[in-house]
Amino acid sequence: MNTLGNKLRVTVFGQSHAPAIGCVVEGLPAGFAPDLERLGAFMARRAPGRNAWSTNRREDDVPEILSGLVEGRTCGAPVAAVIRNRDPHSGDYAGLKRTPRPSHADYTALVKYGESYDIRGGGQFSGRLTAPLCFAGGLALQVLEARGVTVAAHISQIEAVLDDPPDLARVGREDLEALLRRPFPVFAEESGVQMRQAIEAARLAADSVGGVIRCFALGLPAGLGEPMFGGVENRLAAALFGIPAVRGVSFGTGFAAAAMRGSAHNDPFEIDGDRVTTRTNHAGGVLGGITTGMPLVVNVAVKPTASIAREQDTVDLETRRSAKLVIHGRHDPCIVPRAVPVVEAVTAAALLDLLLESAPASSTPAFT
Repeated sequence: MNTLGNKLRVTVFGQSHAPAIGCVVEGLPAGFAPDLERLGAFMARRAPGRNAWSTNRREDDVPEILSGLVEGRTCGAPVAAVIRNRDPHSGDYAGLKRTPRPSHADYTALVKYGESYDIRGGGQFSGRLTAPLCFAGGLALQVLEARGVTVAAHISQIEAVLDDPPDLARVGREDLEALLRRPFPVFAEESGVQMRQAIEAARLAADSVGGVIRCFALGLPAGLGEPMFGGVENRLAAALFGIPAVRGVSFGTGFAAAAMRGSAHNDPFEIDGDRVTTRTNHAGGVLGGITTGMPLVVNVAVKPTASIAREQDTVDLETRRSAKLVIHGRHDPCIVPRAVPVVEAVTAAALLDLLLESAPASSTPAFT
């Protein structure tokens, strides 16, 4: 299942070392003029080989738009784009069908697809497929912005180092705009320094680290989502788990709520002008699967990069014996920084899908 969404449908295709990867985006409102320069800058945040904490695989990640735009505006047809793979080293993956990598999909893919599976760079299971997700989500981010919705994420945690975010009930657009201007997206600069030190220490130890990304969405109306399996949490979690290496998704206070009493976790209602708000935001802007109008807060746990340089235990599938494995190739010691725009993109696509579902059939948004 490579398609996400109902009204806004995103279909991703390709493999890590295929000639190209890409996506088809259906359901974008006609008449929307995307800022392709901004879209390129957004995609560059995810692209490999841009900084010291990234893999040294270098890809331009420039999308070639094949359809869906006429004179720079969406015309109602599906928007299709491809991204060429220009720097693969396929020889690094020879032999992995025989000795599968721990914590990768090598073994399960072989069970499901047999010898036909493309193991180069992880094939269709690779994080490389998040590049077209960022293309689609980058478009969704711009449509949401035109509707008054801002989506941005920060690195909440790397290993044991925590960021210092603003009050989840009071986070504002200026907070998110400042966040989006930072190359290493944290609220507290000192936390960012310590996080980068943790990543470098893992790299020097031929190891890797994981972390948590927290994503905010401001400006959503109250009332989005459906009980019981069409709730906002359900839809977002299903979409976010499509990102490789995601191990958990929670909202607001998340799993910390299990250690709280109801009197502390409950968010008291208040009147703010003509709006109903809450004093705190442990719920993360969602009650009963339906948005409250408060900031949407979603937390995404990302595992340590599975490909590490130190020797690991595996099995030889031909001899049916234990074996040792040293992984070659180019890999991030921590994929969390590059995953931040991916979380923003997937969140934006899922939220725009929900907004398009809730809009009257006759409504036509105005774009300038």
